[in-house]
Order: sequence, then C-alpha cells, then structure tokens
Amino acid sequence: MNPTTPEAVADGEKTTDTTIGKTTDKATAEADRVTAENQEQRDRDETGPEDTTEAETVEEADDDADEETSGRLAAASAAVVSAGLGVVALTGAWSGRVAAERETLIGQIKTSSGGSAAQQINEIYGDAWHATALVNGLFGLLALLVGTYVLVRPAFGAPAPRPQAGWVRAVARGGIALGALGVLISVAMYFDLIVALPTTAG
Repeated sequence: MNPTTPEAVADGEKTTDTTIGKTTDKATAEADRVTAENQEQRDRDETGPEDTTEAETVEEADDDADEETSGRLAAASAAVVSAGLGVVALTGAWSGRVAAERETLIGQIKTSSGGSAAQQINEIYGDAWHATALVNGLFGLLALLVGTYVLVRPAFGAPAPRPQAGWVRAVARGGIALGALGVLISVAMYFDLIVALPTTAG
C-alpha cells in the first residue's frame, strides 16, 4: 500500500509549481535583459553613423570656407601686385637704371680707342636708353598679365558662392591700364618714336 498521502502529493505538486515559476521568471528576466541590450546596440548603431556624417559635413564646410577665403586673398593680392607693376612700368625701376649704366659702360669701352661722334652717341647713350625702355616694358607686360588673370580667373573652375569684391576688380583694371600705358611708352622709347637720339652735323 502506497504510503503517500493526498496531502503529501499536494505539497509535492505545489513545490514543483513554485520551482517552475521561478525558472520561468528568470528566463523572462534574462530575455528582457538581452532584448534591452540589443535595443541599446541598435540605437548606438543607428546614432553613430549619423553623428559621424554630421561631423564630416561640418569639416567639409570648414575646408570649403578656408579655400574660398584663400582664393579671395590671392585674387586681392594679385590685383595689388598688378597695380604696383603698372606704376613701376611708368616711373622706372632700379633694375632699369642698372641695365642703362651697364650699357653706358660697355659703350665707353667700345669707343675708348676712338670712334665717330655718331658711334659714341649710339653706343653710350642710345643703348642705355633702349635698355631702360626694355626693362620698363617688361614690367608693364607683367602688370597686364597679372591684372588680366585676376579678372578672368572667376570664369574658370568651380563657381564661387560669392562674387569677386568690387575693389579687387577695380584695382586689377587699374593695373591693366597702367601696364598697357607703360608698354606703349616703352615701345615708343625703344624705337625712338618719342625722343630721337641726337645726330651730328654732316
């Protein structure tokens, strides 16, 4: 005869149910924890690239702004250089004086052993005059090239978000005008169209 009583069987069933309930609660808690971790990981995965992309966009915008500023500064500097070269083409430079003095010295050496008056004028004064005109003409040509570059540069390459400053264009045009005038005067000087060399009688 089985000694197990109904009360004992009932207690055993209650103990088993309690154990199963605790196990189920632990499994549910573990599943909830894993789900929460997976959700946090997904949130980080979704948020991380967006933050990185935003940082890269800001960095690219800063680089574009720096390039634009550098380009504008370079154009302004070139315009000022063009105007300065144009002024030098009209007033002359120390390099022109050095070239003229060199030609004068060479002429004196050539005519030291004798020579006609016309030869002395041409060797001592004419060559020096022409050397000065040549140097001034080179400065005028450089002023033309640099000023033209400043005005034409915005038409090439990627369009700038903002137009070129008005004073930069004005200074560049001034440099072009001075350079062109310097070239014309230098050509006239070189070919003796403004002031001809003196001539000897007979």
